[in-house]
Parts: sequence; structure tokens; C-alpha cells
Amino acid sequence: MEETIRKYVLDLGVDDIGFLSVQDYKSPASPAIDSIFPEARSIIILAYHELATCESPSPITAMNGRMDLMEFSRSCNYKLARFLTKDFCAKAMTVPFSYPMDLGNSIAGQLSLRHAAVSAGLGTFGRHNIVVHPQFGTRVCFTAVLTDLELKTTNSTLEDICVNCNQCVTNCPANALDQPGQTDVLRCLQKSQPYGIVASAGFWVKFVNSSADEQNVMLRSEFYAKMYQSQFIGFQYYCFNCMKTCPVGR
Repeated sequence: MEETIRKYVLDLGVDDIGFLSVQDYKSPASPAIDSIFPEARSIIILAYHELATCESPSPITAMNGRMDLMEFSRSCNYKLARFLTKDFCAKAMTVPFSYPMDLGNSIAGQLSLRHAAVSAGLGTFGRHNIVVHPQFGTRVCFTAVLTDLELKTTNSTLEDICVNCNQCVTNCPANALDQPGQTDVLRCLQKSQPYGIVASAGFWVKFVNSSADEQNVMLRSEFYAKMYQSQFIGFQYYCFNCMKTCPVGR
């Protein structure tokens, strides 16, 4: 069954695939799988190589590449779920690699795709705390499909792929990776999403405490235009340094 699914996924253009029994999935922050899908028995993780757009000095070009990948990955993920339902009479639920996510007490996806990918043999954690794939290095993103099919965890034991060059640390504009094994999420978001939720809150607090003339200036500002665009895009990233500076797989 696993080989049939693997062939189907790779024929879609997905770059790699791993299988993981729910019993072998462990994540320190994300909710338990049975709170999402009580009947889930397996996780199928799909890996997508991020193209060279992440290297562009233009954050707009880099983000366009990310949005292309998001659209492609959603399509592949959904097609796989439909394939499992149609051909195996299975239940299947999709997990995208980005939003929507729980923005409550902690910023966490409903499934930690990083931990699932590592447990399924698709890579190891790097110094930057994201996954390093043996072929694509850090330039890889993941989606997943939860299913009630009983699938065997991919039998793959990888040695540490990270070369510990510290390029990700020294090239992080937010200094968010100073502590090994930890990412300062707030520092990261302030640089990678400068027009995100923190900036939006600050803008509107200032707006309501400003005069009518000042408000008019604020609404005509370049900052507001960029914030407006960022909000309807979703999470608009302006920094891809973790990906573009990592030498593994280049």
C-alpha cells in the first residue's frame, strides 16, 4: 500500500514522501492528534523543494515563490486525500504547511510538520531549528495528510545532516537563533513579518490616538499600504535567510 501511495504522490510532482505511525509522532507543543482526528492511525508527510526564488534580494519575488509553492502543495495534499478516500475507502484529513493556525496562547500548528518529517526520516533538525533534508537541505517545506489507514513508519535512520557552519545564526537579522536549540519567535517575526500582527496592533493604537489630519497621513503612508497587502496575503515574509544561507543541498 505504501508503495502505491508513494508512486501516486511522486507522480504529482512532490519531491519526497515519508510515512509515520501516529504512535511514533511526538511534538512538544502541538495538540494531540486525536484532538484533530480521533480515528487517525498514520501521517503521510509530503516534501517540496523550495526553488531559488528564496535567494532573491527582493522580498516580493521571494514571497511570490513561497505563495506558488503554497498553492501547489495545497493542491497535491488535497489530491492525495481524495485518492486515499476513493481508492482505499479511507478517511483522510489535510494539514497545510502554513495558516490557518491556532493563534491563542502559543503560536503552533495543529500538527508539527517539522517533528513529523524528522520522525518519518525526511531530515534532521539543523542549528536553525528547522528541518534539513538530505537532498534539498533547508530549502524544503512540508504538508501532511492524516488517515485512518495503518501505514508503517518509514524505516530511515539519518545521521545529523547539519554541518554546524553557523551561517544561519550569523545571517539572522533578528538574532533569533543566539541560543542553541531555541528560536526567539517574537524576534524572528518582527524581522520576517514587519507588517504582521504586532505591527498592525501598534499602527491602530497610534491611529486611534491621533488627530484627523494625522490619521489621514497614516492611511496614505507606505507603511499602511504594505500592512494592508500583508493582511490579505496572510503571513507575508520579508526574510528567507534561514533557507538561502544554508549550504546543505546547494
